[in-house]
Amino acid sequence: MDGRPASSERFFSTSSMSRYVPERIETERLVLERFCRKTVDPLDVYPYYSTRHSDTVREELAHVMLEPHATPKETFDMVVEAEEKWEAGEAALYAITPKAGEAGAGEFAGTAGLYPEWERRTALSAVWLREPFWGRGYSGERTDALLELAFDVLDFELYSAGYLAGNEQSRRAIEKYVERHGGQYDGALRNWVPMGETVRDPHRYTISREQYAEAVE
Repeated sequence: MDGRPASSERFFSTSSMSRYVPERIETERLVLERFCRKTVDPLDVYPYYSTRHSDTVREELAHVMLEPHATPKETFDMVVEAEEKWEAGEAALYAITPKAGEAGAGEFAGTAGLYPEWERRTALSAVWLREPFWGRGYSGERTDALLELAFDVLDFELYSAGYLAGNEQSRRAIEKYVERHGGQYDGALRNWVPMGETVRDPHRYTISREQYAEAVE
């Protein structure tokens, strides 16, 4: 990814912003494409978010701030919200699709997001993968692409990732790519994330622009 946009559509809503965000990013094994109605049909992905159609969705959503969808309207609203946040410069959410040669090639595998905190000069990242695509290292691979986007395109000073206490799979994945890019563990916030009847503890890791630059030299 070279920082140039995949289309002429502006990511930022303010006229003072002159940079662009690509709507499509390719890595060695994955395609990340803007999560919107042009690329994702809400009716097609609804079954992946619904307990009526997926036996694994509760496990897949157990550690993210998203409840299973009861109707296709919820999925439609989620896609529209992603479009609106992209236009407002509040989030860049991508659909993840494995490339040819991967098991499940061409299938919707999950989402990857970058969430700017402009005043803090920090980009927050998040990933959600369906169970058939766990354990393949996709989280680290999308991180490489989003780090480049955060630092080389959007000029952030810090990239942040985290997991909720109890999500050991995410912890292992995050620690691998944070260590690979010279980052660090910042700590935990106790009773910080309300989820249903419980309050979860998020653990935060960060990679600075300087750590990233030194790691990729």
